[in-house]
Amino acid sequence: MMLWTMLWIALPFLVGFSIYLLPQSDRPWGRVLDHRMFALVVTLVSMAYAMVLFGQPAPLSWHLLDNFGVTLVADSLSAFFILTNALVTAAVILYCWHSGKTTFFYTQAIVLHGSVNAAFICADLISLYVALEVIGIATFLLIAYPRSDGQGPASRGHRSLWVALRYLFVSNTAMLFYLMGAALVYQTRQSFAFEALEGAPIEALALLLLGLLTKGGIFISGLWLPLTHSESETPVSALMSGVVVKAGVFPLVRLALMLEDIDPIVRVFGAGTALLGVAYAMFEKDTKRMLAFHTVSQMGFVLAAPEVGGFYALTHGLVKAALFLSAGALPSRSFKTLHEQPIPTPIWIALVIASFSISGFPLLSGFGAKVLTMKNLLPWQVIAMNVAALGTAISFAKFIFLPHAPATTQATKPGFWPAVLLLLAGLVVANVAYYDAYSLANIVKPLAIIALGWLVYRLIIQRLVVKLPQVLEEFEHLIGVMSVMLMVLFGMVLA
Repeated sequence: MMLWTMLWIALPFLVGFSIYLLPQSDRPWGRVLDHRMFALVVTLVSMAYAMVLFGQPAPLSWHLLDNFGVTLVADSLSAFFILTNALVTAAVILYCWHSGKTTFFYTQAIVLHGSVNAAFICADLISLYVALEVIGIATFLLIAYPRSDGQGPASRGHRSLWVALRYLFVSNTAMLFYLMGAALVYQTRQSFAFEALEGAPIEALALLLLGLLTKGGIFISGLWLPLTHSESETPVSALMSGVVVKAGVFPLVRLALMLEDIDPIVRVFGAGTALLGVAYAMFEKDTKRMLAFHTVSQMGFVLAAPEVGGFYALTHGLVKAALFLSAGALPSRSFKTLHEQPIPTPIWIALVIASFSISGFPLLSGFGAKVLTMKNLLPWQVIAMNVAALGTAISFAKFIFLPHAPATTQATKPGFWPAVLLLLAGLVVANVAYYDAYSLANIVKPLAIIALGWLVYRLIIQRLVVKLPQVLEEFEHLIGVMSVMLMVLFGMVLA
């Protein structure tokens, strides 16, 4: 199995860099060698690998070289995240199939896919550092990728470049903290393996956690995320919210399951970020910013119950990618404008299905994910996470209650429906993974929360005009926020 794992890890990088050499032609042999087809095949291989992991009776583990070497662990937790990466990347490739994207775009998308996969099986600090840095570079290049969809004036492209540079700076700063923490761990334990964090210095744990919390878009250290995700191209936003942030969240889930001392810290930040993200999302008037804030919130749900974080991550990845792709097909990003201009009914249906799932409606995987999460909370988390669930229902009522009409002159991109249907079908199929959730008590509670959320939205939130402060999102404050978070983490680890 080790050989197949190495080939699976290497395949995206081999294909990503090789497609530059493939001839582009309208002739039959040129279409067979289409770089889009190769990119799609890579995602299919990842799907197959995830399915194999689900069937393994015990985790697969490899220790290469010695304490300086590479430690890999592949288990059912990895499988959930790898499957998420495969489905979301496949959907983005289908979405871009007829959009005229260049070879550069597909190369970066596949390199990103491979590096995210690597992060999901790394079990040592240095290999994870390398994977996260490659993810940061590939994401930067995708954000800065020249727009080819005709959206906005030329200045929009300059703004995308600034957002990309902002992301790269924050990402590299976070990883500098992480690297210092890894060095301190090795100095004390002479090992980079995750197990070496047991008994590591307080400052090492604080630095490592700060880097991962920032990369994962968690709590106030993740407030770089809303602007970055909302200002990127639609397929890039889907990739970032669907899989990229999970590369920072996955190690936190793994560490929480491995180390008893880290579990409560991860749960505290899970509950805190779930509430913070949803508080912003409820009052946000921009569709993409609302979805981005909800990515912050939903990462909190993944961390709040690490035992079932993999299934919740899969559900969130499918939902958020479908929502970002659907939001990109709307005539405006402003909810006010959308209430005055009916949207096409088919797009509205896609938005409703995805919104139902993330709100916890039965018959979709979001229902099982929320039930599992709520059943694995500690007593002190219950109130906070139920409030966050109510806020989720309130937020997505904005999409559900949009006016819609069957006739419209607006045409969607040729690849829109194959991509969205793949993601929505995933939500239906994944629903069977936890069929035990379908008891009367489990069904009534989510339906009651959703109904209450819709009522609050219609009677209160829809009538309010509240603009929450964005000062912490400003570039000059992002690094300062990291410093504050570092002091908070010192206190939590010491406690």
